[in-house]
Amino acid sequence: MKLSVVIVNYNVEYFLEQCLASVRRAMQGIEGEVFVVDNNSVDGSLRMLAEKFPEVKVIANKENVGFAKANNQAIRASSGEYVLLLNPDTVVEDDTFTKCIVFMDAHPDAGGLGVKMVDGKGNFLPESKRGLPTPAAAFYKMFGLAKLFPHSKRFAHYYLGHLSNDETNEVEILAGAFMLMRRETLDKVGLLDETFFMYGEDIDLSYRITQGGYKNYYFPETRIIHYKGESTKKTSVNYVLVFYKAMEIFAKKHFGQKRAFWFSFFINLAIYFKAFLALVSQFFHKIAIPFLDAVLGYGGLAVISYLWGKGMVYGGAGSYPTTLFAVVLPAYILIWLISTYFSGGYDKPYSISKGVFGVAVGSVFVLMLYALLPESLRFSRALILFGTLWLAIEMSLTRLIGIAMGKESFLSRKNAKKRFVLIGNPDEAHRVESLIQSTSIKPDFIGLVSPDTVGETPEGFIGKMNQVPDIITIYKITEIIFCSKDVPHQVIIDKMVEWHASNVDYKIAPEDSLSIIGSNSINTRGDLYTVDIKAIDTVANRRNKRLLDFLLACFSILFWLPLALVVKKPVRFLKDAILVLFGRRTWVGYCNADEEVQKLPIIRRGVYSPATPIEKLGTVNDTEFYHQLNLLYARDYTVWKDAEIFFKSIAK
Repeated sequence: MKLSVVIVNYNVEYFLEQCLASVRRAMQGIEGEVFVVDNNSVDGSLRMLAEKFPEVKVIANKENVGFAKANNQAIRASSGEYVLLLNPDTVVEDDTFTKCIVFMDAHPDAGGLGVKMVDGKGNFLPESKRGLPTPAAAFYKMFGLAKLFPHSKRFAHYYLGHLSNDETNEVEILAGAFMLMRRETLDKVGLLDETFFMYGEDIDLSYRITQGGYKNYYFPETRIIHYKGESTKKTSVNYVLVFYKAMEIFAKKHFGQKRAFWFSFFINLAIYFKAFLALVSQFFHKIAIPFLDAVLGYGGLAVISYLWGKGMVYGGAGSYPTTLFAVVLPAYILIWLISTYFSGGYDKPYSISKGVFGVAVGSVFVLMLYALLPESLRFSRALILFGTLWLAIEMSLTRLIGIAMGKESFLSRKNAKKRFVLIGNPDEAHRVESLIQSTSIKPDFIGLVSPDTVGETPEGFIGKMNQVPDIITIYKITEIIFCSKDVPHQVIIDKMVEWHASNVDYKIAPEDSLSIIGSNSINTRGDLYTVDIKAIDTVANRRNKRLLDFLLACFSILFWLPLALVVKKPVRFLKDAILVLFGRRTWVGYCNADEEVQKLPIIRRGVYSPATPIEKLGTVNDTEFYHQLNLLYARDYTVWKDAEIFFKSIAK
């Protein structure tokens, strides 16, 4: 057997499906086998594999054993002359395996091989070719010198910036996303070191390959798409800690004591520095706008209050007491901000209308508070009016400035108005068009383009593939979707690179799939379009669901005695209310769950379910019925539906 492909999967079902579809094409004409090692996924990956890829050899672990151990399981079970470690968030060209095998056969000194990788927008990924992370190389990378001198042999050694991206070269380190190795090499140097749970194992194995007398090659004659960072966000503190600790393990294993000490020193320095930056970044992104609203809101209202008191209330003979500025105004501002939050004014992208609405609702609560305050704290209703107007103006101006500056968090129009081009033959293009229409996406325009460059344009199509650059300009296209059934993966990557300057997004629709997958950059989570079942998973709906749970729990506890006369099992009802109050349960959750629930957005276990009112009329034992009810609940969720189910369920 010539080739064994090994893929480790953990909860990336749709990416795995797309990857295997490309692997199936690339394996044509090659005597080979494909292994998928699943690390206890709960997203339906195993079911998808059984239904769509029966030829794949599956190893289903009962726990997440880590990347290295999972790969080793499949390597030991494989029999290919060459072993390829491939990430599930990749797409290979149709001839990738053939070209790589030809090169390896022609270079018996090659122990390992990596290829040119691009992200989901066609950008070259520098980790396609890497140097050994020596203390100096790690230092230059961690403290930004590699970015300042991207082509320097010294400062950019981590990514071998001095080597051409388009020429075959000997390299030191291969990327674990695509790592082709000769079996005799693995027999000599050993498998992946299972000390590494995640990250670093590819560096360690690459280094041992070179120490074993073999060479690692960067081979740019074929390319893959790597939706890098799907499982871990690089800005997270967890990523920083895990990745750099892996580097520390590598240093202690392979460097001398003195070099390992300095490497560990710089690594730990980088860990704490980058972890601090990550925490600051996360905190800033979450509270920056509310904090700005609080500062500007209070500052403006304080000035208005001072001038109003000085000029109109006290006639220049005095001003409001410090109690107003120290207690009352901060309380008003806090109420306005909380109301804005629950109105969705701080959901991204930031909305002017939601912000103003939140302020208006908050003013109602401020007026209610004003009526309850003692006379000594009731200064003037005019200040509430001024505060309402000022907060509305301030929030509108800050959001308009954000839009004018092109900040993504404020560009609601960009997210709302998507204009698509679908490239494929009529049958598949129309299928994908229907799929888009069945998602939450509300396309502003969908144009169909033929993958052919000659012949007649199909009826209803706006052009051919060679006309796409003009189509992008004329129709103001924001996103291009390739139907992989009709467009080879090599052509897809060619066009992503060719049209890169157009600044459109790219996605791929695999054959017979209900998903469309892509990713805009190495640092963002890949976009996934699939049949919309995630209404319950929006930020606003999750917040509103929790707010309703809290209010209904308070209502149930306060009025438990009269409710005890009408509810079934009053003591149990009180216990459930307390659990909901503290966030341990939700009033309405999914029905008796089948395995399909695992593919729905995760919510807390429910006291009741959409089926509860129906079950009161009789026993329901139809699993498919429960599945459909769960699907409809998640897809069409509104907070009012929860309220309806609650009140219908509590009565005897």
